[in-house]
Amino acid sequence: MIDETAAPPPPAAPKLGRQIKDLLRLALPVIGSRLGMLTMALADTVMLGRFAARELAYQSIAIAVTIPLFVTAIGLCLGTLVATARANGAGRFADCGAAWRRGLVYAAGLGTVCLCLALAGEWALELSGQNAELSREGGRVVRVLALGLPFMIIYISCAYFMEALKRPTVPMFLMIAANLLNIFLNWMWIYGNLGFPSLGAVGSAWASTSVRAGLAAALILYIWNLHDHERLGVRSRAGGGWRAWREQRRIGYSAGDSQAVESMAFSLQTLIAGLLGTIALAAYSIAFQMLGMMFMVALGIGSATAVLVGHAWGARDVPGMARAGWLGLGVNSVAMLALGGLVFALAPSIAEGFAVEAALIAAAAPLIAFIGIVLLFDGGQVVLSHALRGRGDALVPVLTHSISYLMVMIPLSWFLALKAGRGPQGILEAILIASLVSMALLAWRFHFLAKRGSVS
Repeated sequence: MIDETAAPPPPAAPKLGRQIKDLLRLALPVIGSRLGMLTMALADTVMLGRFAARELAYQSIAIAVTIPLFVTAIGLCLGTLVATARANGAGRFADCGAAWRRGLVYAAGLGTVCLCLALAGEWALELSGQNAELSREGGRVVRVLALGLPFMIIYISCAYFMEALKRPTVPMFLMIAANLLNIFLNWMWIYGNLGFPSLGAVGSAWASTSVRAGLAAALILYIWNLHDHERLGVRSRAGGGWRAWREQRRIGYSAGDSQAVESMAFSLQTLIAGLLGTIALAAYSIAFQMLGMMFMVALGIGSATAVLVGHAWGARDVPGMARAGWLGLGVNSVAMLALGGLVFALAPSIAEGFAVEAALIAAAAPLIAFIGIVLLFDGGQVVLSHALRGRGDALVPVLTHSISYLMVMIPLSWFLALKAGRGPQGILEAILIASLVSMALLAWRFHFLAKRGSVS
């Protein structure tokens, strides 16, 4: 029997509406910034694809060497975002600037290590079994891209800081300006305009490196001159002792290990595609670029989710942490379904935008269409992994990604592409299966922690 005298429960819709608004207000500029990172590479791919499939293949194989280093370093810097978000949520504003300064030193060190490792790119390509031409020309591109790695990693660390403060618009606008400059430099150095020689993939690499240096310098200068830099402790010496450094790095280690595993796996997939021939490699590269670009939407929503979860964690709001995580997954699912449907419908037109060679267009179109299906699950797993890290759960995302991408995806890619005769389509099918496994495991873990109300 219903008790009509009981007070009605408070309406949930306004609260949910505010939460969605808060998430989107933070996520949209972050998505813009992350997409800007991808559209820079996308512009390179389009301009090289319309220049020569051979040059696109050189760039693709070079990215297979540099991207694991870059993505790993980005993950290692995630501790800056989480540490800043927690300090901001707890009202310890001076600790925000300390987290940024620690992150800046850390990013510079990581960038230098990545630069040194990338210089062995040609040797790594030869070791992977690529032909002599692809190894030699791809190695030339790697050496130029390596010079830009420290600058881009520093920019990402600074962007994390601004995002954790819920001020993500400036990194986004800087990235938009960087993309415009990159297109102009590509026009000069790929095709040989304004008196410059035609450099192909090497010219594209020089454009990216130059732009990344400008990005890092501009964002550091902006943060240093923030109107509330004194309150935030931006110019103060990073305190907190060894414990603060260790905790910030601990979160970074988790994200870095996960992204190292994932990017290593995707790079191995590119090497498998390289064994299928130049056209297959170029077609896979185009499809993967589309997946990567759409993935930036999920990554932006994931970063926003991590910030909101981190803020709630700093304020000790356990129900708020759970709501932020599930809300991020829900918003991302709607976004991925919409984007996936659009990519599926426009696949032939997208392929024609990337290339002029009929064989390459025909090979790329069905791969792009399949990306529309992969997006939902690949995007879901990244949002859940960010939610777990924002909550302080560092180990499980690493283990999950190790199982999904190294133990499931790579063997499946090799079998489906080379043994089952599925070609590059088989590689994408392996991504879909691995993403399903990862998303299921991460969802179970977040549900467990949400019910438990604490982080182990």
